[in-house]
Amino acid sequence: MQRTAVNPWDWSLKLGYNQAEVIQGATRQVICAGQTAVDANGNPQHPGDMRGQIGLALENLEAVLTSAGMDLSNVTRLGIYATDVDEALKNFDVLGQRFGAAQSAPPMTLVGVTRLAIPGLLFEIEATACD
Repeated sequence: MQRTAVNPWDWSLKLGYNQAEVIQGATRQVICAGQTAVDANGNPQHPGDMRGQIGLALENLEAVLTSAGMDLSNVTRLGIYATDVDEALKNFDVLGQRFGAAQSAPPMTLVGVTRLAIPGLLFEIEATACD
């Protein structure tokens, strides 16, 4: 798979994502459901802790990708939902660290929501990945 970043402006690069990517030569696509800060039994973790929830949601996303034979470097699109956008942005360095280590800056959208499916959850991340 070949990825070519498309950035008519560079402001999004400072936030860790490309405006778009041209994907060529992909043979498989994985569409991941939204991942949150839940344990293996689906119980919410890190109540009231946006940073902890972002970290665990990313760990859960990585587990799903690993099960599909992929990793964060394969992610081509992110959808992020947060109950407090300002608090999520304060902790976006957690995403930057994980995706930076994978040398990936997938296009993303961050949406503020009033709540998520399970009460107490603050952050959810969904992904599309290709190889």
